[in-house]
Amino acid sequence: MSTALSVESEERLPRGDVLLSVRDLRVRFPTEDGLVKAVDGLSFDLRQGETLGIVGESGSGKSVTSQAIMGLYRGTRAEISGLISFDGVDLLGLADEDLRRRRGKDVAMVFQDPLSALHPYYTVGNQVVEAYRVHHDTTKAAARQRAIDMLDRVGIPNPAKRIDQYPHEFSGGMRQRAMIAMALVNDPRLVIADEPTTALDVTVQAQILDLLVGLQKEFGSSIIIITHDLGVVAEMANEILVMYAGRAVERGEAEELFYAPEHPYTWGLLQSMPRMDRLRIERLRPIPGNPPSLISPPSGCAFHPRCTFRDDARLGCAQVEPGFEADAPHPVRCLIPRDERTRTFQTQIRPSL
Repeated sequence: MSTALSVESEERLPRGDVLLSVRDLRVRFPTEDGLVKAVDGLSFDLRQGETLGIVGESGSGKSVTSQAIMGLYRGTRAEISGLISFDGVDLLGLADEDLRRRRGKDVAMVFQDPLSALHPYYTVGNQVVEAYRVHHDTTKAAARQRAIDMLDRVGIPNPAKRIDQYPHEFSGGMRQRAMIAMALVNDPRLVIADEPTTALDVTVQAQILDLLVGLQKEFGSSIIIITHDLGVVAEMANEILVMYAGRAVERGEAEELFYAPEHPYTWGLLQSMPRMDRLRIERLRPIPGNPPSLISPPSGCAFHPRCTFRDDARLGCAQVEPGFEADAPHPVRCLIPRDERTRTFQTQIRPSL
């Protein structure tokens, strides 16, 4: 890990150094029915200038992880423990004011639904200007010009005019572009994009993803992209983290996860993903069953009730909670022997993809 820098530091880490380090993150919500273990012992690293894709079904803990990194659970009943180290500074240990100085300036977020994230009573320009001025001592005129420049950079046509329009006057794709402009207006080191292409048509999805990749090259930011769709991160992620029931079940380089996945849950995600590059004869195969309760998760492997490859009597999937394999090509949380997983993927899963 790089040497810790002060909160006010503007120095960039060299590309490849660890920018964000999460260790044993746990986020729990007390409810009348019990304690919801939304994130349960999550660890990962993100390097400067790289992209991490976090994938999984709804309820797997993806968005909770991102909001914990942003510090959005401050002042709530959420119970958070572990370490979130950004640029050598533990975000969980920062005072509220120090965290506010970092949020938006060093770490920014593109939310899933821009229509609800943008304030309907204020123009898009006012909201981008406010996001800039809260971190910079500058005039309204200078901040307005900065906002126009950012709207232009994200591909919004005629930005000098559209800056005075309201969110409802923008299309879905344009609103998402405006959210990206707001997130990048302060040139943050880390951008978290939470389902940035949800409810957008395929063409606009591709445009938004291309925009994020292009802006990442321009600004040198690191990106965490959160999605339920492996296809979204296929081209842009350097590393992929697969989450299930609040835990990481597999993580590795993107190419490894697509061409040599180790976990049955990852196989299920791949089999349920449509392919446009080849003729597919078989129907898509959904993962059977439903995600588990986060209040009373299954014993043993949390995925075992839905896993079609388990053998409870031989492996103890219903009793033994698997840890990450130390000798695997990339970390995977599964009790099925590695050689058997490899053979199963090659003979049963790969032909159906």
